[in-house]
Amino acid sequence: MAEPEQHEGEQDLEKKIEETRQRFKNEFLQDSTEKYDSKDVERLQTDDALVEGYLQWRIYVVDDALKMIDESFQWRKEFGVNDLTESTIPRWMFETGAVFLHGYDKEGNKLFWFKVKLHVKDAKTIVDKKKYVAFWLEQYAKKEPGMPLTVVFDMTESGLSNIDMDLVKYIINCFKIYYPKFLSKMIIVDMPWIMNAAWKIVKSWLGPEAISKLKFASRSEIQGYIGLEYLPPHMGGTDPFKYSYPPLPDDDFQTPICENGPIVSEDETEIKEGDMEGKDALESSFHSEIVVKPKKVNFLEDSMRSEDNDKGDTSAKTKRARKPLTTFKGPLLDVSPAEELSFGSTETEKKSLIILSNVTKNQVAFKVRTTAPEKYRVKPSSSCCEPGASVDIVVSIHGGSQASPQDRFLVMAAEMENAGSQELAQFWKEVPKTKIMEHRLRCHVLESVKPTGNPLGDGPVETGTNREQEFNTALMRVMTCNARMEQKLNTCLWVQKVLIGLVLVLVVLNLLCLRLLSASQQPS
Repeated sequence: MAEPEQHEGEQDLEKKIEETRQRFKNEFLQDSTEKYDSKDVERLQTDDALVEGYLQWRIYVVDDALKMIDESFQWRKEFGVNDLTESTIPRWMFETGAVFLHGYDKEGNKLFWFKVKLHVKDAKTIVDKKKYVAFWLEQYAKKEPGMPLTVVFDMTESGLSNIDMDLVKYIINCFKIYYPKFLSKMIIVDMPWIMNAAWKIVKSWLGPEAISKLKFASRSEIQGYIGLEYLPPHMGGTDPFKYSYPPLPDDDFQTPICENGPIVSEDETEIKEGDMEGKDALESSFHSEIVVKPKKVNFLEDSMRSEDNDKGDTSAKTKRARKPLTTFKGPLLDVSPAEELSFGSTETEKKSLIILSNVTKNQVAFKVRTTAPEKYRVKPSSSCCEPGASVDIVVSIHGGSQASPQDRFLVMAAEMENAGSQELAQFWKEVPKTKIMEHRLRCHVLESVKPTGNPLGDGPVETGTNREQEFNTALMRVMTCNARMEQKLNTCLWVQKVLIGLVLVLVVLNLLCLRLLSASQQPS
């Protein structure tokens, strides 16, 4: 019964998507086509995920979704969102570091940081600041389409002068109207008590669909949402990241280590160190059958040689790796899987396969980078792909490391119009960024299947441990709340004592006044 119901649900969704498109065309576009950017209108007609996002955010009510699309598209036209670039934003805004994307929460959602103390309310720059926020959101939407964000307002050392309610309302609307389904949660960290009234107003702006996503946390409580590796030291974290501009901070992708030693990279120092590590690894496993050249790479010769030498080894490794089921259609390469690499805890789940297929008439150079190079081994992590051919890339977890939803992979590709002998490092230095195709893959951690043979084995113990951890966490929260309440109660008692003192002073003054009046009324 589940499959027919699911099929009917998909058909209903398709009908609503088509109805939304048709009604938008008939009811909104006929009045005026100049209200919207043509790029947005075209995308609405071709991108099912975009329409589904608006429908889902408005509980699949087409009328409400259409109003949201109209308002969102008008805003995009007004702010020129499709044309926002670094050059259109004042440089000083990037240099302040008040807003940036960096790191991931424990659920694998990208973190969107707002350093409130670095913001100063200024009516003259409010429009540029709004465009600045839109720039970051649009950048992320293009890199990670459909993936939610966790917004973090760092209120440390901030005051009333740093709160701009107009800008805060705009940020709320960005997630409420302009970028549906983008908000995972909004965390307010270390908020001063004096700003309680302001954030009560913010709650009213969020609306019922987003109010549950608002979280208030102290410096210790934030660790329940974000791991220490992505928290700054003033929040008790260990993240050494310090914002600087230029360039724009990205996911800190680095070159991973190849199983037969690091491949040729952009950095010559990296190459030399890699060759030494490669030799040590080869002595025990491959007996130096494969030779890694430190500088020059002849794509034709090396690809043919590596294909011959590694044929048996690669086929054996790909058999043990998880095969991708989805494909991203790119301008240079088709990338499988389309969105995520899956890893588990068993030996057969510790390897995943990336398949790159060249769809051009020229050779395409590629390289794979990752945010966690110490965890993964990639073979090959850089090479070239012949026209019409495919390359299998094996990504394996190294040693006792564990995959994490925060980990990301970046596949970079560039077309080589002049095939032949060429320095790979020099090629990547000289190729224009506009000609580089980039595709990001996230990690999906598979849930381990517990054995059913022994129901009295480790399962209950593990469940008991989890319950104990949950209880301890809840207990800590209760203790924290009690400490806050005690602090507030002490403050109230102190205020009460002051008020009682003032009342006694007033009573004494009244008695003195009465005495003076009675004395003045007595006959002399």
